[in-house]
Amino acid sequence: MRLRLVPNETNFNFFRYARATFGASVVAMVLSIGIWLAMGLNFGIDFLGGTTLRVESSQEVVVADYRAALEPLGLGDVAITEVFDPTFEAGRNVAMVRIQAQEGQESVAADTVNAVEEALGSAFGGALSVSFDTGTWTQEAAAAALADAGIAAEISTGDTSALRLPAGLPVGSWQQIVDVLGTDQPTGSGVSFAYDGMTFPSVESVGPKVSGELIMTALLAVGVSLAAILIYIWLRFEWQFSLGAVAALIHDVVLTIGVFSLLQIRFDLATIAALLTIIGYSINDTVVIFDRLRENLRKYKKMPLQDVMNLSANETLSRTLMTSGTTLLALLALLILGGDVIRGFVFAIFWGVIVGTYSSIYVAKNVVLMIGVKRDWSKPDANAGTQFSNIDA
Repeated sequence: MRLRLVPNETNFNFFRYARATFGASVVAMVLSIGIWLAMGLNFGIDFLGGTTLRVESSQEVVVADYRAALEPLGLGDVAITEVFDPTFEAGRNVAMVRIQAQEGQESVAADTVNAVEEALGSAFGGALSVSFDTGTWTQEAAAAALADAGIAAEISTGDTSALRLPAGLPVGSWQQIVDVLGTDQPTGSGVSFAYDGMTFPSVESVGPKVSGELIMTALLAVGVSLAAILIYIWLRFEWQFSLGAVAALIHDVVLTIGVFSLLQIRFDLATIAALLTIIGYSINDTVVIFDRLRENLRKYKKMPLQDVMNLSANETLSRTLMTSGTTLLALLALLILGGDVIRGFVFAIFWGVIVGTYSSIYVAKNVVLMIGVKRDWSKPDANAGTQFSNIDA
């Protein structure tokens, strides 16, 4: 016995409330644009420029406390977001700290990154381990030198090139330790620092010039893809079809951006890749229904256009639901288990599949229904742009 999600024959009247559904789509687009303008997007470091630090702590992340610890550094507006992930084991707390490039700088300086790590580590990281160059210092000599500088240090029993320092050292202690045990900044000085209860597994930096170029490239990619699809659909079908298809794609992109703005999900280059994926998925579904619509327009020349559209949508309904359903199942697994690094990308595609399936009928076909389309396909139309209509692609 075969599993069927949709009966062999369905007769749903998709266009009974065509004006209402199309109006609702327009209202949703207007609201999305309004939310975007009012709340803005939570741009990632790709588009803003600056540095993002990933912080993993054994203590619970309290954004207000993190912000208070960084305030004395005078870095301006520092964005701190807690990362939630059901795959994290108990006691694993993750936050992303985003620092914009300071005025007159191409990127955040290394000493600024070190200051941020020290400020957070001193406040929430617990005891500090200091590793040093054993070719220059013994543990005893290093501990004595730090003691002379007013910093109490214990000899680490498990590592002959490290010392243990108490929690809560004041900010600036790193530089003081480097002045004693090293000759340069912490990076490259032979002195390194690690906290018992906090790590900084990744640091990403993008200069403002590069981020500006990325924004322009992203906009160009989306614009070119929409233009190419407009031309393809016009050549493959008719200009009314191309307007409907592009209207549906713009609807999908605008609603996705609106949701990202409303939920303040990070918007970065991965999201642009997701938008392009949404455009590809949505146009594929739209073309399938358009192709069946064109066949039925040739077959039922006297049937009202709305009835032909309903027939075409019902005939392709099983394919639409099976494709969307299986895609959503895979995306749902990634959304839950894929981790926070790809969650924004996966969420964008998940949302895009839903609105793309909706827009294939209630936006693209509504536009064609309102504009009208040639009914007698037996007569060539020099202005139709359908010279490739008989090619299966």
